[in-house]
Amino acid sequence: MDFRHELVLPNEDLPFKLFVFEGKDGGYKVSRHWHRSVEIFLVLEGSMDFYINSQLYRLSPGRFIIVNSNEVHSIDCPDPNYTLVMQIPRGLFETYLKDSDSLLFCRSCQKDGRLAELIAQMHEAYERKEEGYLFCILSGFYELMYLLVTDYRMAALNIDEEHIRRHENLDRLSHITNYIQVNYRENLTLEGVARVFGFSPAYLSKMFQKYAGINYKTYVLDLRTQAGYRLLMNTQLPVGEIASDCGFPDSRSFAKAFRKRYGMPPAEYRKKREAFRQ
Repeated sequence: MDFRHELVLPNEDLPFKLFVFEGKDGGYKVSRHWHRSVEIFLVLEGSMDFYINSQLYRLSPGRFIIVNSNEVHSIDCPDPNYTLVMQIPRGLFETYLKDSDSLLFCRSCQKDGRLAELIAQMHEAYERKEEGYLFCILSGFYELMYLLVTDYRMAALNIDEEHIRRHENLDRLSHITNYIQVNYRENLTLEGVARVFGFSPAYLSKMFQKYAGINYKTYVLDLRTQAGYRLLMNTQLPVGEIASDCGFPDSRSFAKAFRKRYGMPPAEYRKKREAFRQ
């Protein structure tokens, strides 16, 4: 498959991020996670299985999905794909909307393909980089924002109290996961992290299981494994060094976690991917 170059629109230049999904080569999984940003995945080539709160959505070329702030989601894409990902900070909605606390969007809309068209046009404008291209990108972005809040927004009466409560608790849990994402290389015991945030270990464990649907230990292990995947694919570091850099006690524990997620040991996976790219 003929993939274009890696696209990244950094936050320094624009109020959002637009980038090519890193699992473009296939054989890739993203574990359960959540964040405050609203996220849109637009598949241009290939396919992927997308899970939101454990519900499966199959995305094929031309299809997109909207992930709301603090929705737990995961991804499985065994085959090569070309997918654009847009991340819009929730704070941007809060700047312009008075009632953003109840902001929820429909998964996708069948009325028209304008939203998908706008994302593709922003991508093309960035690739071409013709004079004034940032104006083109920003104009498309704010039209997209307008479409989100007019055509895709769910009415407040359709949002139940349980969803609001879950959103608030995941928002609070986000501060803890941000800390873990910064310090995943360290020895992050449940007791130690709970102490940092003034919780008991039992309470923190319950928060993860109840509101994220994942236990603390699995969350940290998945985070380290995905960090190891990135180093494996983007550097020539030895597997043992990658294991150490990602917080694993040794290469064997990294290999075990990697095999469970990607179906083969790290060294074999790297060799297979390098052969695929040639």
